[in-house]
Amino acid sequence: MPLGDTTVRPLLTLGALGAATALVLTGCASASPSDGATSSSDKVSRVTITLTNDGSDACSVSTTKVPAGPVTFTVENESSTAITEVELLQDQRILGEKENLAPGLGAVRFTATLTGGEYQVYCPGAERELTDFTVTGKAASTADSSAASLLRDGTKGYATYVDGQVDDMVTAVRKLQSDVDAGDLDAAKRDYADARPYYEHIESDVDGFVKEGYKATDNAGNLDYLIDMRASNLDPAVGWSGFHAVEKDLFQDGAITASTKRTAAALTADVELLAKLVPTLDYKPEDLANGAAGLLEEVQSNKITGEEEAYSHIDLVDLAANVEGARQAFAYLKPGLAKVDPSLTKQIAKQFDTTNAMMDRYRDANGLGGFRTWDETLRNADANAISQQVQALQDPLSRLAEKVATA
Repeated sequence: MPLGDTTVRPLLTLGALGAATALVLTGCASASPSDGATSSSDKVSRVTITLTNDGSDACSVSTTKVPAGPVTFTVENESSTAITEVELLQDQRILGEKENLAPGLGAVRFTATLTGGEYQVYCPGAERELTDFTVTGKAASTADSSAASLLRDGTKGYATYVDGQVDDMVTAVRKLQSDVDAGDLDAAKRDYADARPYYEHIESDVDGFVKEGYKATDNAGNLDYLIDMRASNLDPAVGWSGFHAVEKDLFQDGAITASTKRTAAALTADVELLAKLVPTLDYKPEDLANGAAGLLEEVQSNKITGEEEAYSHIDLVDLAANVEGARQAFAYLKPGLAKVDPSLTKQIAKQFDTTNAMMDRYRDANGLGGFRTWDETLRNADANAISQQVQALQDPLSRLAEKVATA
């Protein structure tokens, strides 16, 4: 549902507002429309999106029309270096997006429950960036089974968890700003490392807001971008801001300047605005499942490579926080999922235990954020092993959204 006269409007990524849609990903090139061509006997529509470059960058979607209800999207970047994300838009709102789709990475899957309406799929960097996408009819009501009831209860508990994480992030970022204003470089470095996990726990939930007056395709109004932009995805038209702009000043330049103070103040303002908006989010069970999978994709694409924390090298802090955020989403779904698929539930739980045990080996009480520095030597030695274990968790977790969407 709209936020009325608030200063931003929602993008429905993980937590969908009202009954509009849940987290969605789709492609952005022309394809011959087919009504229900991807529907399956289990009442889930399936759409395949492929990113390619055969002389020009294209984003092909297997169908541009599906019936309302659960939709599973499978996305793979085969060869395009220009297209690294896709979005679903409606009336200039981003209803869902997927980022960091590097060529050669394995296909990703997730499920969303969509209601009827006209949408556009947006593929920045594609030769044809916008394509119409239609959802027909109306999604059926969720069955009132014991499993469905438990899953809905889980979304309520998870919403409380997310609200708490954002509130704690506000406190942490305010402390960071205070020490930056005081010119205390060492304290500000510690504050930075302390603040990062709160965002990394829940980034799949809260990356869906655009400031009022901005188009959904304009990074200048994308709250997640303003908070968490990296040097590697910098939009020159927007400029440098957010967590990582502060990180660069503190860790690479080793100096707090007037610019650092302005950046820290802007970061605090954006996080405070985020905290006002997050309680409006309304989660569906598949939103939690999609978000958990998304957090693990963040691990594979940004954390293991060292791209996320390019100046502080506290990537293991972020990585552990992503895994913990995914674990929390799973934990809130677990009572209901155990009734839907007990075998899958046990498999995912076991892989979380194994992954957490692996991460414990990198803990360092004297390190910033409580972990070892993810420097080049450690990356070269251990990145492959960490990636393989995260993939072992990611594989069963990617099946979760479809299970809970059809419970």
